[in-house]
This record gives sequence, structure tokens and C-alpha cells, in this order.
Amino acid sequence: MEYLNILFSETYKILFLLLPLLTAVAMIVWLDRRVWAFVQKRKGPNVVGPFGLFQSLADALKYIFKEIIIPASSNKIVFILAPIITMTLALISWAVIPFSENYVLADINVGILYLFAVSSLGVYGIIMGGWSSNSKYPFLGAIRSAAQMVSYEVSIGVIIINVLLCVGSLNLTDIVMAQKKIWFIIPLFPMFVIFFISALAETNRPPFDLPEAEAELVAGYQTEYSGMMYAMFWLGEYANILLMCAMGSILFLGGWLSPINIYPFDLVPAPMWFIIKILLLFLLFALVKAVVPRYRYDQLMKLGWKIFLPFSLIWVVLTAGYLLYFDLLPKV
Repeated sequence: MEYLNILFSETYKILFLLLPLLTAVAMIVWLDRRVWAFVQKRKGPNVVGPFGLFQSLADALKYIFKEIIIPASSNKIVFILAPIITMTLALISWAVIPFSENYVLADINVGILYLFAVSSLGVYGIIMGGWSSNSKYPFLGAIRSAAQMVSYEVSIGVIIINVLLCVGSLNLTDIVMAQKKIWFIIPLFPMFVIFFISALAETNRPPFDLPEAEAELVAGYQTEYSGMMYAMFWLGEYANILLMCAMGSILFLGGWLSPINIYPFDLVPAPMWFIIKILLLFLLFALVKAVVPRYRYDQLMKLGWKIFLPFSLIWVVLTAGYLLYFDLLPKV
């Protein structure tokens, strides 16, 4: 009986995390479109519900009722598994994200490694979808995505090392609490900029949306998908975008910490500050899509390997040297 009580308690916590997350994904799609429309002087979603707020719900219903078509020459098992894996990995990453000091589903000591490992596995769903479709355009999109995600994960990993040097812990809650005096965006601002750009590439967002470039690859790795299977890719993509915004907030913007500890700012609940910071970073994601043209693939690789990686490595040396010289290395 005690085991069942624990099981129901954990299930309740998981639902309490997943349901708001799925709702948030639907709402940021609406916000994404509204930002593009504002920048380009268009209306954006404005018909379905007040201000078009129900447009994402209408799109979801459309995906549910659309026919799922599986190409006759595809590897059917892998074809079906690909979007499921993509969506599942995107959602389970949120298990270690702390919304406040006391609210986190799994407060593990290696939370940053867990995030890095799960996000790295996300490329498998895309590769499986592209290969199993047995079509040249999805396959080329999948290959592009694999090279792109691996390239920019290296830079993100080196950037995270800078933060870990300042904290001395892999626990995400400890990383946030270490920023009580000063947010890491101030001493590590160049790393924040590189992290943000690398996150765009990691999530296949413009100007790095080359794996699904409609001008060259129709829709890339998801060309042959329809209905709810396509929606799973779409859900996983936006859940990963929110995850990157959450990571940026935790690593550089103090997570749930208030920017000003005076009235009335101190009355705002800690999780609300965290959500506000995620939304601000997402607005930057949306603005980049609206104003920056798409890169060529060779420019993408040059930026990652010849600029970001060497600069990040140099900054690690500078950070470590500064902390060592002034005896500021954390005691662990």
C-alpha cells in the first residue's frame, strides 16, 4: 500500500509538470506567430478566439483528425518510433528543471549532465525519421541535423564548463543559488551570447533551420509525416526550445531569483520569475526568426567549429585562471 501511495504521488507530480508544459507549448506557438506578424506588420492569428488564442488548439484538432500516411517503401517500425522518441526525450528533459528551490521533480546531483545526455539523444529521433522515410529529401535533412546538433553541442558543453567552474556543482539548484549575488550573464556575457546562438542551432531554429529548409528539402526530415506523427515532431521541437530557454535562465539569469529584492518585486512567486525569464528568452528566439536570414550550411559549420569552439575554449582558460589567481574557485 505504501508503494502505491508513492506511485500515485509521483504520477501526480509528473502530470502537474506535463500538463502545464503541453499547454505552454501551444501558447508559445501562438506567441511565435504574433511576434513574426508584429515585426513584419501583419495581423498573425486573430480569427480563432480572442486575439487568435485558440489557433493552436484548432491546429491540434486538425492534426488529430488528419489521416496518418505511412509510405509503402518506408521502414514502418522505425518510421512510427521516430516522432515518439523525439517527443518523449523532449518531455523527460524537464524532470530535472527546478522552478523554485523546493519545486523540482527530480533534484539530482548531476542534473546538468542528465540534461546534456537527454538533449544529445534527441538527434536519434530525427535521424530515424529521415532514414526510415526512404526518401532523399528527409534523409538529407536528417544528415544535416545530425551534423548540426553534434557540432553545436560541443560548444554548449564548453560553455557549461565555464558556469560549473564558478559553481563547483552539477546540481541545477546549486547553480541558481550561486547567482544570489550576481547573475552569471554579467561576468560570462560572451558565453551567454554564444549559448543563445548555439541553442538556435541545436533546436533547428532560424537562421539555422537547414534540416527542414523548405526551399531545398521541402520540409526536411519530416516531409513524409502527417497527422499526429507530424504533430509529435512539432511538439518535441517547441518543448526543446522552451528547454533551451529554461537552461539559459538557470545558467545565466539566476533561474527563479528575483532581479530586485525590494517591494513589490519580492512579492512575485519564485516560479513566476523563472517563467518570465523563459518567455523573455523565447521572445528573442522569435525575433531572430523574424529578422535574420537563413545561413548557408558551410557558414553554419564555420561558425560552430572555427569561431564558437575556439573562443569558448579560450574563455574556459581565462575563467579558470581568474578564479585560481584570486582564490575564488568553489570549495567542493
